[in-house]
Amino acid sequence: MRSTDGTRVGHRGVGWHGDVAAGVAAWTGGAPAERPVTPPPDPPPDPVADGPEADLESVARKILLDALTGQARSRQELHDKLATRGVPADVAERLLDRFTEVGLVDDDAFARAWVESRQRSRGLARRALAQELRRKGVDDETARSALDDLDPADEEAAARALVRKKLRSLRGVDTTTATRRLAGLLARKGYPAGLAFAVVRDELGAVDDDPT
Repeated sequence: MRSTDGTRVGHRGVGWHGDVAAGVAAWTGGAPAERPVTPPPDPPPDPVADGPEADLESVARKILLDALTGQARSRQELHDKLATRGVPADVAERLLDRFTEVGLVDDDAFARAWVESRQRSRGLARRALAQELRRKGVDDETARSALDDLDPADEEAAARALVRKKLRSLRGVDTTTATRRLAGLLARKGYPAGLAFAVVRDELGAVDDDPT
């Protein structure tokens, strides 16, 4: 059929090309409306990746302060974090030196606090603690100094506490199996074999002697 101005329109008000907007325009005499296009949002700014014009030192300083909020970290941990954020090595070293000068980065204090905390909370012995400090990037001399603060009596007491706790789940287990499991537990915590078997033997003997 035809509109009042003589334009031929399909039975559903659509023009010959099947364009609904054109069909509507044919009835109204106007041009088809264009659908607005919304541009994609811009990505958030990344001052480190934006190039030399960005203030890299200010960005790196904020990264360090954020990383140190709530917990101490070794210098190597902080260096690695800056590297993953694309901070150049010279900027990272300059800032880490400055943070060390003012006491915000202190591997000696970090190592001592780490040893005390992990020995108390996890019952770790010297060998396991040394491995953890090495993974944190603490040098061997600093680690040895921190480990020297460990009291052997405290280390043995921690081993006994671990064995007593584990014994609760070994009721009814034969002595040979219990000994193997308990000694394995202490070995994983870094205790030397001599101390581990001595503690296990004493604690199992105490259980056998307990009439309850």
